[in-house]
Amino acid sequence: MSTLTHFDASGQAHMVDVGNKAETRRVAVASGHISMHADTYALLQAGNSKKGDVLGIARIAAIQGSKRTADLIPLCHPLALSHVAVDFRYQDDACRLHLTVTAETVGRTGVEMEALSAVMAGLLTVYDMLKAVDRGMTIAGVRLLEKQGGKSGHWRADAEDAEVAP
Repeated sequence: MSTLTHFDASGQAHMVDVGNKAETRRVAVASGHISMHADTYALLQAGNSKKGDVLGIARIAAIQGSKRTADLIPLCHPLALSHVAVDFRYQDDACRLHLTVTAETVGRTGVEMEALSAVMAGLLTVYDMLKAVDRGMTIAGVRLLEKQGGKSGHWRADAEDAEVAP
């Protein structure tokens, strides 16, 4: 197990110095889901929520969430994202909406936190837009599925550990 990079030799928190790292293409894929009552799920699928286009707004929120990660997570570096893709998938048998986000950049540090922040912002937006009819919705399974680039190379979650396949 490697050491925690966000602490210096004396145990104080610090922003990791990435100045000497090579710029490479970096990609991260994260996912999560929100479960709800069947009536809420039907309302979501019908697209006639009182607040408007739930998935359209959640897509924009996810993209915005990825772009604002450094404002939310204290030791994250601000990144110039080159691409963010947001994909929704319905799971009818569980009244569940899955969200998968792919974040990309060319830079000195990875985009895992940007992908994860995007998933949370998107799912929280779905909750916000539907909470008037279902306050019992649950957000779960938020996790990194894959990352590419940098010194550590390519990593993918084990298939048996990944609840949601990209």
